[in-house]
Amino acid sequence: MGTPDFARPTLEGLSQSRHEIVGVFSQPDKPRGRGKVTLPLPVKSFALSQNIPVYQPPSLKDDDVFKTIKSLNPDIIIVVAYGHLLPLKIINYPKFRCVNLHASLLPKYRGAAPINWALIRGEKETGITTMLMEERLDTGDILLQEKISISPNDNVMILHDKLAILGAKKILETVSGLENGLIIPVKQNHARAIYAPKLKKEDGLINWECSANDIFNLIRGTYKWPGAYTFFKDNRLKVLKAKKPIGMHEGKPASVLDIRQNGIEVATQDGSLLITTVQPEGKPGMDAYQFSLGHKIKAGDYFNSSVT
Repeated sequence: MGTPDFARPTLEGLSQSRHEIVGVFSQPDKPRGRGKVTLPLPVKSFALSQNIPVYQPPSLKDDDVFKTIKSLNPDIIIVVAYGHLLPLKIINYPKFRCVNLHASLLPKYRGAAPINWALIRGEKETGITTMLMEERLDTGDILLQEKISISPNDNVMILHDKLAILGAKKILETVSGLENGLIIPVKQNHARAIYAPKLKKEDGLINWECSANDIFNLIRGTYKWPGAYTFFKDNRLKVLKAKKPIGMHEGKPASVLDIRQNGIEVATQDGSLLITTVQPEGKPGMDAYQFSLGHKIKAGDYFNSSVT
């Protein structure tokens, strides 16, 4: 059971193993992009290419869905970024129950956006957890975990791909371990739980009164969606990439300190940040220096946290 790109490597890995995939459940297709074209979602697309039966119920609560699962008679159900909560009768039906792959080191970062929040909060490492599912979200007993370091060059997309590949490997280890009785589930310490809720558009707003490091992490952690953004002359501007300059130059937060070919240097609460790639509203991403030339940005100008 899975839907987006994050789940596809797991399905690919299982399809190349000795295990038989009896069915794939994925979210219903939805129109995407500006043209609202309906295209097969990543997991469904791969399943169809391998002639694996695909099911796309709008909900798992319907009795007919449970009948379908019973007719498939799976030994185990693997759930990766599926997008539906599973009823208890489905969770408990397979011999080895339902196993979920989660992109964090549980109990840290339970919820919909663990990769984003690990970056936003400046974590130095994250990882993958496989766990037995419960009705509550991300609270089940831990089966296997593996850590991965977070590089300063990682953004959401880069870290997403690293964890998706690692997760596929960890699922194969988990399935083999459960089959051979080699894994002892470990209960989570719920007192140490940290939550990673789904991001809202306003979560990307840059507060230039924050530290350079916090803003740098926000840019990495909100890349693509919702995107870290600020305002210049009442126009929303996404900041796609930035660097921490060598040497901490001080000025009033949100003020432009310097314009040079490698970016726009902007003051923060404790130094400065070098903006290197931006995206004007309704346009593709572009070099920050070229943007500054087109909009006649100069030292002493200000970015804003809202429309003035």
